[in-house]
Amino acid sequence: MSKRDELITKYAADLKDKCGVNADMDLLTKVTIGCGPSIYNADASTVSGSDKSELETVKNNFLIKKLGLSASDDLDGAIAKVMDTYGKSNRNKYRAVVYYLLTKHFGKESVY
Repeated sequence: MSKRDELITKYAADLKDKCGVNADMDLLTKVTIGCGPSIYNADASTVSGSDKSELETVKNNFLIKKLGLSASDDLDGAIAKVMDTYGKSNRNKYRAVVYYLLTKHFGKESVY
């Protein structure tokens, strides 16, 4: 099993155990690949739910640039909902899982 496959398995377990979501493995794999090499870096592979600049980066680089959403789509509300779903007390919020949940929230699976 490759390192990426191990991470995808870990992300699927996180979705099931912490978010109560059964992952669409095909979409989760595509989202994980879309994250690029950041998934292998301990700091870049997670999202801090309390760091405003980090959440702005998620909003600008993922929601607006990747998914093609606009500011009128209640991006902050969606991010807050995903952070609540993942659990505010959970320290390790994996970027691929956050992106997966946001993609599902906006119904943008077709981007992948």
